[in-house]
Formats: sequence, C-alpha cells, structure tokens
Amino acid sequence: MTTSEFLSIMESGNVIPAGSPIHVKMHELSQEAIRITMEINNSYHTHEEIVALMSELTGTEVHESFGLFPPFYSDCGKNIRIGKRVFINSGCKFQDQGGITIGDDVLIGHNCVIATINHAMEPDKRADMTAAPVKICDKVWIGANVTILQGVTIGEGAVIAAGAVVNKDVPARTVAGGIPAKVLKQL
Repeated sequence: MTTSEFLSIMESGNVIPAGSPIHVKMHELSQEAIRITMEINNSYHTHEEIVALMSELTGTEVHESFGLFPPFYSDCGKNIRIGKRVFINSGCKFQDQGGITIGDDVLIGHNCVIATINHAMEPDKRADMTAAPVKICDKVWIGANVTILQGVTIGEGAVIAAGAVVNKDVPARTVAGGIPAKVLKQL
C-alpha cells in the first residue's frame, strides 16, 4: 500500500480494522515518523534544518517561515499540512493519521495534543479505529496544554484558552475554553 492510498483510505471515514493492511501501513508510517522526530528532538538544529526535517516528516514542502521549538511528536506525519508563518511551541503531540490542516499565521502553545483517530467503543472491537480530520483556520491562537479531538474545525481568528479540551467546532473570532470547550466571548 502506498502512502497516497493510505491517506485516501484515512479520508474515507471508514473503520480501520485492527491488523488490516491499512493498520499495518499506519505502523510503518509511525516508524518513519519516530525516526524523524527523534532526529528533531535529540540534537540542536538550525531553523533551516528544522524546516527541512518537518518537510521530510510531512512529505510536503514546509514554508521557510515555519517555526518549531522541539520536542515535537507525531505518530504519522504524512497527513499534516502546515501554512505560512505557523509557530509550534515545545512538547506538542500530533496524532495526524486522520489529517491535520493548519492555516496561515497560527500559534500553537506548549504541550498541545491534536488527536485525529479514535478506537471503537465496543470492547470486542476496541483495537479498530476511526479517523476524522482537524482543521485549524488562519490566525488561530491555541494556548498551552490544549487537546483538540478528531473532526474539529477551529474558525479563523479564534483563540483557544489554555487547558481546554476541544471536542466540537469553534466559530471564527471567538474565545473558547474549558472542559469541554465552550465559546466564552466574541472577538
């Protein structure tokens, strides 16, 4: 199975059965992501080297305006799309098999988790998974220790307060916070 075939299947929203060829490909891509993130996290790199390593991780050209403070973790990498002038602070963890799209001028705080896959609720099928993308629109600011769950879109210019757990879409130009996150005010 090719990476592009894998990505197409992940976009379908279908259940990924445990032990299936798609599940095997998921683990193969995870091993590559571990190798690249270990390189990012375990020695100093110049800005240019970070951009090159993130481009290798995502399989796409990451713009030179991208900024990252390691460590950074991803268990796939190939389903992350990053806009221009994006900054990701240290300790972030991206579970991107279902797809993570980050718009332009986005700031992501320390220790954020973005999770795009989930396990089946039925105990006998618990190792089966579903995927749904996360979209972070332009000019979003995500505070420290935020968790964003699968299928969420964060609207343009929104702010997510530190420590929030975002399980539903957040409208543009709002501040959302809490567990689960709720709109606190308009901007």
